[in-house]
Amino acid sequence: MKNILIPTDFSQNAWNALSYGISFFKKTHCVFHIVHVNSINTNASGEAAMYVSPEILEETILAESNEKLEQVVKKIERLPLNPKHEFRTLALYGFLTDHLKSEVQEKEIDLIIMGTKGSTGLKAVSIGSNTGNVITKVPCTVLAVPEQASYHRIQEIGFPSDFQLKHQLKVLDTIKDIFLMKKSTFRFLYISVKGEEMSALQLKNKTHLLDYFKDMECSFHLVTGKKIDESIQCFTESRNLDMLVMVAKNLNFLERILFRPTVEKISYHTKIPFMVIHE
Repeated sequence: MKNILIPTDFSQNAWNALSYGISFFKKTHCVFHIVHVNSINTNASGEAAMYVSPEILEETILAESNEKLEQVVKKIERLPLNPKHEFRTLALYGFLTDHLKSEVQEKEIDLIIMGTKGSTGLKAVSIGSNTGNVITKVPCTVLAVPEQASYHRIQEIGFPSDFQLKHQLKVLDTIKDIFLMKKSTFRFLYISVKGEEMSALQLKNKTHLLDYFKDMECSFHLVTGKKIDESIQCFTESRNLDMLVMVAKNLNFLERILFRPTVEKISYHTKIPFMVIHE
């Protein structure tokens, strides 16, 4: 049984992410936790602008959110029934990432699914979007679904890496789960910016990665290009990939997320979902 957390702001973008998740896990027993967090308004100094009493919170803000969540459930009920899926809703008030961290821990969440703007992809991370903040600050695998993405069979998945670090077993197991669930082909990708050869360490990590997946269908691709994000975009389109998988490394609160060096601007214009796995 998988526990999937889906934050919603009741937008079409959020509904599309939910719909994608339902289709993605069609054959998997899941509990979908649909959560709406009413954000605390902050003033120019970054401090909370006002205090809301528990009574007002319960009677107005959360009551309205719960009504909207009920509408989401009714919309789900109009979809084809899947006995393997269960849906639970929750309305909260506070800071999005703080609540999601708590929910991930308390409900043993396996994956967070969120919508993101397809035209800008991860560029939104740099301007502090909700999806970017969750990827950065919540230690949980995130599946980001562009607003124009629609679910179809996941046949080929791209995995860009600089092969500088040996991936932990938890990361490899997460990738393996996707392999087994979707029976996909994985395309491991290395971008050579200056046409240089891989170092001994990179070759060792590459060998380790390919050896781990030796019984599954995968391949390694080396592409030379001046800009990593453009090279990956070109590879994505030429291979007609259905999804990208990346590995994120958590930094402290003041630092930005680090996707294997300079891959943070990946997929600015992609319309395919991307999964970010935390080590």
